[in-house]
Amino acid sequence: MTKVDYQRITSMVQQAFDQAGIILTDEERNNIEVADFGLDDIDNIGLQLVTYVNTERVCAKELVLLPHQTCPEHKHVETNGCQGKEETFRCRAGEVYLYVPGKQDKQLQAMLPDTDLTVFHEVILKPGEQYTLLPDTLHWFQAGPSGAIVSEFSTRSTDETDIFTDIRIVRTPVIE
Repeated sequence: MTKVDYQRITSMVQQAFDQAGIILTDEERNNIEVADFGLDDIDNIGLQLVTYVNTERVCAKELVLLPHQTCPEHKHVETNGCQGKEETFRCRAGEVYLYVPGKQDKQLQAMLPDTDLTVFHEVILKPGEQYTLLPDTLHWFQAGPSGAIVSEFSTRSTDETDIFTDIRIVRTPVIE
């Protein structure tokens, strides 16, 4: 990802937080993570996040997705003898389409991204709604047409060890 793209995206993320009335400290605003997953298609496949806390026991983050932006399919696996991450997503603004294992019982709301996907049971989250994922559960999610802000509450985050379905993905952002 180029520095210009990083600056453009962080500006959009800060505006989204402002519009949603979510207050960030200057330090948090200066540490927004922009992940393009190594695919160089940040407007379509990516995720922006602010980590409030990540200890040995708990983690809290805000996730921001641009309109129709997708966080690619992955799971949180056992790491260093510790069970994979259990996480609850709570939609704060916009709408998010979450996909987990199970029966696909209707036409998907998501626009299918250019990445490998295997789970298609759809859970639609609107502001105030939440869903909990157990460790080692494949999932992917996409924002609706106005983007989305999602609070994540979880056990310890070791996202650098996530397993992605698409083998092209690189979790740690690289800014050129």
